[in-house]
Amino acid sequence: MGVQPRALLAEFLGTLILLAVIVGSGIAAERLSPGEVGPQLLESALVTALGLFAIIAVFLPISGAHFNPIVSVVDGVLGSRRWGSVLAYLPVQVAGAVAGTVLANLMFGLAPVALSTKDRLSWPTALAEVVATAGLVLVIFLLARSGRSALIAPAVAAWIGAAYFFTSSTSFANPAVAIGRMLSDTFAGIAPWSALGFIAAQVVGGLVGLVLVHALVSERSARLRRGDDENRTRVISLED
Repeated sequence: MGVQPRALLAEFLGTLILLAVIVGSGIAAERLSPGEVGPQLLESALVTALGLFAIIAVFLPISGAHFNPIVSVVDGVLGSRRWGSVLAYLPVQVAGAVAGTVLANLMFGLAPVALSTKDRLSWPTALAEVVATAGLVLVIFLLARSGRSALIAPAVAAWIGAAYFFTSSTSFANPAVAIGRMLSDTFAGIAPWSALGFIAAQVVGGLVGLVLVHALVSERSARLRRGDDENRTRVISLED
């Protein structure tokens, strides 16, 4: 069976909302706390964490609530999702990220697209992206493979909200997010060259997270838990 259109729609809408939250909260923070980077970051982190919690809780039963190419690819490598679905998710996530950034720009009266000039790439921020992405993969897949998927929404929200502050990169941890944020020359923006470096670091972080998941969870336990989760998801999502 191919990927269901409603799953693709959920991934598009979820990623759109995620970028609207990230970029929109950044613009609002700049206007609410002009020249005060600390309060700006706190405001954006809080709003992003709350938004993530909401969209993951809403879309998890429909598409898995990935909103992130790294998460989708790891899901495929671990055998939890067919590669046809993974490959269908990736362009939808990127399209949602672009649409969400455009929407955020328009909501605040800015040009729909403005390439960011904010250079964020350095060795420390690249390392931070490895850490942020590996941690995100661990949070999601250790919970999923131990039968605790109900905790994914609050745990991911908590991880990203915390990582805004304990990583020097402010925790993008998502190639689609990096691509979307290139298109807004605001607080959340990132210059295209920096975005390429961030994406490379995120791929490395995804690999590190994947290796750690394999090391921490036995395959037999994962299969049993995955079967239980799939049965619950079929009931919740009212499969046709």
